[in-house]
Amino acid sequence: MMTSRRAQNVKQYRTLHEYVKVGLCSLVESNVVSPEIQTSHANFSVGDLVYHRLFDYRGVVVDVDPQFMLSEEWYENVARSRPPKDQPWYRVLVHSSSNETYVAERNLTHDTNNEPVDHPLIKEFFREFSGGRYLTGQQIN
Repeated sequence: MMTSRRAQNVKQYRTLHEYVKVGLCSLVESNVVSPEIQTSHANFSVGDLVYHRLFDYRGVVVDVDPQFMLSEEWYENVARSRPPKDQPWYRVLVHSSSNETYVAERNLTHDTNNEPVDHPLIKEFFREFSGGRYLTGQQIN
């Protein structure tokens, strides 16, 4: 039962994420959002191990947004340090926890531990851990 719940959560997330990306493309095409968003450079990629500078935890990146993509209400209530919205944000699975976080790039550094992350959703996102990073087994554009 736990596995089916996990799979359902991942499926719901992926559907939401695809919706957000389609929405972003539409906004770029209609000139509501600048096309520079598409070329912004993220310092981390899916599968990278990261360390949160402010909250002292490590994790693995499972998604990258070119800029803040959640609601203004979420930003006001959760992003207390007021990180920039126009720089990359990351979805991170937190080590030794079942938590997931949405983190601004400025609050992350590369995790030098190079040890695997213990999280119940790891197998839903990644095929293997090798060379200090996770591999999806899928080609990413």
